[in-house]
Amino acid sequence: MTDLTGRTAVITGGGSGLGAAIARALHAAGAHVIVVGRDAEKLGRVVDELGPRARALTCDVADAASVDELRARLDGTEVSILVNNAGIPGPVAALTDIDVDDWDEVFAVNVRGTFLLCKALLPGMVARGEGDVINVASVSGKRPLAHRTPYCASKIAVIGLTSTLAFEVGPAGVRVNSLSPGPVQGPRMERNFRLEAERSGTSVDDAEHAFVSRAALGRMVTEHEVGAAVIAMLGMPGMCGADIDLSAGMVA
Repeated sequence: MTDLTGRTAVITGGGSGLGAAIARALHAAGAHVIVVGRDAEKLGRVVDELGPRARALTCDVADAASVDELRARLDGTEVSILVNNAGIPGPVAALTDIDVDDWDEVFAVNVRGTFLLCKALLPGMVARGEGDVINVASVSGKRPLAHRTPYCASKIAVIGLTSTLAFEVGPAGVRVNSLSPGPVQGPRMERNFRLEAERSGTSVDDAEHAFVSRAALGRMVTEHEVGAAVIAMLGMPGMCGADIDLSAGMVA
């Protein structure tokens, strides 16, 4: 396993799901872990689970003032790993039925949040001449997914942000990459399958089967696999500006 002893990582959306799984993987690899999110109770449970070398800071990544406050609270902390994981799935509906406010909320969290955290923490990495940013995108940004236009559009925006930012800060020794998971086992996908079943008039099992049958492995990936992928990416010093597909072959 890649040894991250002595490095400090910030993980947004770190109170549950993929964020918590990534925090566990980073902590197991030796990093000091700072989980960031809006729900102090959830963040506290992750910190209690991890124990030493872990702490929690509340922040609304879509709010510039909240991110500025987070940056101030991190003053003096050498953050060398930033995982922009915070995201929301948004509505499941035809584009013509989506409210403008719902569209804007998806982009505020998924794209604006990534931008604001990079803007806040990259200067320190650039000044020190080293660092890693991993933006969590999705295979849904790279292939059609009907009735999920705001989510898909936001995730392809994250991939575009990643590839461009890599060329801005790569010369300073900072690597920027994105990780695109496919469907991940857990509450979020269960919610999506329920909504799709209601929309299409099928069963939840049928909705799930139709979705995962598109993958070469015929299954979803796990939260543990996503955490392991982050560690693997951090162990590849020559990788910058890449988007890594972790989808069980969803876009093979």
